[in-house]
Amino acid sequence: MRKILSFALAAVLTLSLSACGGNSESSSGSTPEDSSKTNSTPSTETRTLKLAALETAYGADVWKEITAAFEAANPGVKVETTIDKNIEDVIGPGMKSGDFPDVIHLATGQLKGLTETFIKDNNLTDLTDVLSMTVPGESVTVKDKLIPGFVDTTITNPYKDGKTYLMPMFYSPTGLFYNEGLFEEKGWEVPTTWDEMWALGDKAKAEGIALFSYPMAGYFDSFFYALLNEVGGADFFTKATNYTEGIWQTPEAQQVFDIIAKLATYTETTVPANANKDNFTKNQQLILDNKALFMPNGTWVVGEMSKAPRAEGFKWGFTALPAVKEGGDRYSYTFFEQIWVPAKAENADLAKQFISYLYSDEAASIFAKVGAIQPIEGMSGKLDGDNKLFYSIYDNGAKASMGAFATTDPVEGVNISDTVFRTIDSLVTGAKTEQQWIDSITEASDALRGALKQ
Repeated sequence: MRKILSFALAAVLTLSLSACGGNSESSSGSTPEDSSKTNSTPSTETRTLKLAALETAYGADVWKEITAAFEAANPGVKVETTIDKNIEDVIGPGMKSGDFPDVIHLATGQLKGLTETFIKDNNLTDLTDVLSMTVPGESVTVKDKLIPGFVDTTITNPYKDGKTYLMPMFYSPTGLFYNEGLFEEKGWEVPTTWDEMWALGDKAKAEGIALFSYPMAGYFDSFFYALLNEVGGADFFTKATNYTEGIWQTPEAQQVFDIIAKLATYTETTVPANANKDNFTKNQQLILDNKALFMPNGTWVVGEMSKAPRAEGFKWGFTALPAVKEGGDRYSYTFFEQIWVPAKAENADLAKQFISYLYSDEAASIFAKVGAIQPIEGMSGKLDGDNKLFYSIYDNGAKASMGAFATTDPVEGVNISDTVFRTIDSLVTGAKTEQQWIDSITEASDALRGALKQ
């Protein structure tokens, strides 16, 4: 559950509000070059690392296993964990009084925007040196293990200063999920263009099946970003997400708006009423019950719906967005969660050591058992079942899209995510028109342009 998580969304760790025990120093005395050797001389004093994480579909137990393994490899280190589905509410009061976690696993895109607030307020620790740290117990650096591109985004490097402040964690290809069993039963082909999608929508409607559902409107972030790339490529995507003047009045932008507005008319009418934190699984259930054909989501949906009833012959299917024209590019947005260190963390160096451990083969194997896949080279080849299908999407012709709206200084009354994505509920209900949506996006973009982080 990414966005409730989410994007929803997602995505995270929990803070113990008790005082640190033992030595309050944040460093184990290691350098990036010798960090893998720090375990050879156990500390005589206990160092405490406070970890705060959002409890998502992956559950809380995986973090307990990770921290136990880290403690075993680092005598003298104790990890205090706070893991909660409402982690922002749990750790918020303590931080207001100056008690910060050392490490927070909470992705951008959450409803309450805690991570974005830390970014906008420049309250993050620079983690660039983590990339050059040797992975504990191994002979390679963190950067060597990461899939290229994951630390070259506006999410991980929000300030355009060449430095990394958020490290990428679990990644998930996103796209359209459907019941492959239903398509086989009906003899329907999965659309490869939007024209084919509309034709299928009309065919399904004749049988009482909606073309589209979505968990919550926030899930349109990955959908929207992929579509931006499809209509205009990487350059258009960059201009749009950096609030370039006049970008929303271009033919490419109009094409994006028209596709989403038309898709709203093909959406099951009950969706907006359930598009919230408490009822979003009802919208996902529409796919399992053959009441809707497609929904945007990420690989975590399989875990979320693992115990849900389903139509006979149900089988997960997954596809990239249809191309805007025959032979055009098809994109699958790659959502990834982030882990970061508050600027006021007491044990920043120990936090960095912990983060470097998270990219070890040992940690990656622990995470993979619950379907939490690290962006580590070679991981996709170790997967099977549904995950094999999902993570091979880029091997089957889809292009990867990453990145998000650029970070700005706070602008009172402006939330670009709410304006762009969550307004889609109103498009489906008819409460707002397409033009009203475009006008509100233009207004928000104009307000944020001058507040871009430099």
